[in-house]
Amino acid sequence: MTARSAKAPSNPVLRRILTNSGVSIGGGVLILFVLMAMLAPLLAPHDPFAQDLTRRLLPPFWHDRSVSEHLLGTDHLGRDYLSRLIFGAQVSLGVGLGVIMVAGAIGVTLGLLAGYFGGRVDMFISFIIATRLSLPIVLVALAAVAVGGASLRTLIIVMGLLLWDQFAVVTRAATQSLRSQEFIVGLRAIGASTPRILFLEILPNMRSTILVVVTLEVANVILLEAALSFLGLGVRPPTPSWGLMIAEGRDNILFDPWLIALPGSLLCLLVLAVNLFGDGMRDITGPKRK
Repeated sequence: MTARSAKAPSNPVLRRILTNSGVSIGGGVLILFVLMAMLAPLLAPHDPFAQDLTRRLLPPFWHDRSVSEHLLGTDHLGRDYLSRLIFGAQVSLGVGLGVIMVAGAIGVTLGLLAGYFGGRVDMFISFIIATRLSLPIVLVALAAVAVGGASLRTLIIVMGLLLWDQFAVVTRAATQSLRSQEFIVGLRAIGASTPRILFLEILPNMRSTILVVVTLEVANVILLEAALSFLGLGVRPPTPSWGLMIAEGRDNILFDPWLIALPGSLLCLLVLAVNLFGDGMRDITGPKRK
């Protein structure tokens, strides 16, 4: 046995994870964003809500008029831009996680019921899925948030009630494939209860499939939150949100373009990392390719 083979991971799934560029690069960048959000109070050099109008619109460190106390400058109210960017990661990842939990619970439950029982149950749930797919997400979210009021809780609930369809479609197809397996037929033969079969036997066997849907849907949630915040119907000021920061800096786009470029770059990088990680997980958990 050579030294190289001795150091290679024995688990084939772990080996595929380490050799997949999408998972390694996207996962590494995503971990950095998660750490930035978790350690925001320690990493931020200033209070992201503290205002100082005497130091408004200070440029970043690469400009001649920059101030060493504010590496990335200040916004139109004199708030430290670096601190607001760091705390903005909490909003994006927090909204993404909250929406996915709500949407996943709804979609996975409906998909399990439709795929397992079939018949009229499947027809009814398929009708609900088709109805949801016919609704424009952005327009419905705009109307719902405008009626319910712009707040973080309202945003998570509304988006969670609108983004469950992918979970339902994927879970339904996977359940239809699993319900005819021998171990499921054997459980029904010995009198196992339906909740046990659904949530303790079928659901654990589709974890990898649901994980792929989660990673891909998180990117859509982050972009939708930024869009709603940009339009003034998402996170309310002074909460630091990258979409809101882009909206606040649009009046100075000609003279201070960094007000938009910095949060926009972080938003693009986070979405790219999530998509790379999701694509890599799909390749790893899917059928092997030559």
